[in-house]
Amino acid sequence: MTKTGRMEWDMRKNRGKTIGIFAAASFLAAAFAPAVIAGDVQPLEEAEIIVFAAKSLNTVMDESLIPAYQERHPNVTITPSYDSSGTLMTQIEEGAACDVFFSAAQKQMNELEEKGLVVEGTRNDIVNNQVCVVTYDGSKTSVTGLENLADASSLALADGSVPVGKYTREALVAAGMMEAPEDGDVSAITTQEISDALGGLEINECANVGAVAAAVVEGANEVGTVYYSDTYGFEDQLVILEKIPYDLTGDVLYPAAQIVNQEADEAQSAAAADFAAFLASDETKEIFDSYYFDTNIGAKAQTEA
Repeated sequence: MTKTGRMEWDMRKNRGKTIGIFAAASFLAAAFAPAVIAGDVQPLEEAEIIVFAAKSLNTVMDESLIPAYQERHPNVTITPSYDSSGTLMTQIEEGAACDVFFSAAQKQMNELEEKGLVVEGTRNDIVNNQVCVVTYDGSKTSVTGLENLADASSLALADGSVPVGKYTREALVAAGMMEAPEDGDVSAITTQEISDALGGLEINECANVGAVAAAVVEGANEVGTVYYSDTYGFEDQLVILEKIPYDLTGDVLYPAAQIVNQEADEAQSAAAADFAAFLASDETKEIFDSYYFDTNIGAKAQTEA
C-alpha cells in the first residue's frame, strides 16, 4: 500500500488565538440567531471570525457561502480552515482558535459538545451527503461500485478518522464484505484490514476527502470513495460508478455550531453566532442544493454517526 496523494486544495493556516467565553457567547447566540433565520439582517460591528470546515465544504464555502454572507455583513471577515473533521476536532481540543465548526459527521461535534466546547443552542444539522464510488474519465475500469472494489488496480481511501473513510468502512461492513470490530467502532478498521478483505488491493490512504478526489482525478488511483458534493466541478473528470445507498452508510449529516472562544470580544462572538445561524437558515438551501448537497434532512436527531 502507498500513502501518496496528500494533495490539499486551498488550505488556510489557523490563526494564533485560543478558545472562548461560553456564557457571553451563549447569550449572543440567542440574541442574534433568530434574526438571521427569519431573514432579518441586522448590522454587525467589524469583526474577524475563524471557521473550521470539513474539506468537502471547501468549494461551496469559498465560492458561495462566505461571499453571500459577507455581502450582507461586509464588516465581518471570515477566515476559513479546511481539513478532515477529525483533524479539525483535534485542533480545537488542543486550543486552536476557532469560532464556528462545520463538521462532516456527528461524531466530532458530539465529542466537542461533551467537552463543553460547543456554544449551547447554536448546533444545527445543515445538510446530508452521499458517499460515492468514483473513477476518472477514461479509466476503463471494470469496477461498478462497492461490491466489486476488489477488481480495481488501486483504491484511494481516507483513513478511519476522516468521516468519508468511516462511512466507507460502515458500508463495507453493512454489505458483508468485512467483519465489524468487536467494539463496533468501524473507524478503527485499518487500511491494511480493508486491503486484506479485498484480496490484497493496493490502497492509497489519504488524509482527507480532497486528497482522495485529487488522487482519482489525476489517475494516481483507479477508483476512490468521495462524497457526491466532491464531484461538483469535476463532472468532466470524475465518473460516478455508484452512489452508495444510505441503508449501508447511514445518514451523512453535517452539523455546524459556534465554538466556545474565551478570547473573542463581543463583536467577534456576535458575528460567530450570526454566521452559525446563517448556515442553518432557509436562504442557504438553494446554495447547498446547487453544490450537490441534500438539504431535505427533516428533523433528524443529532445522534452518533
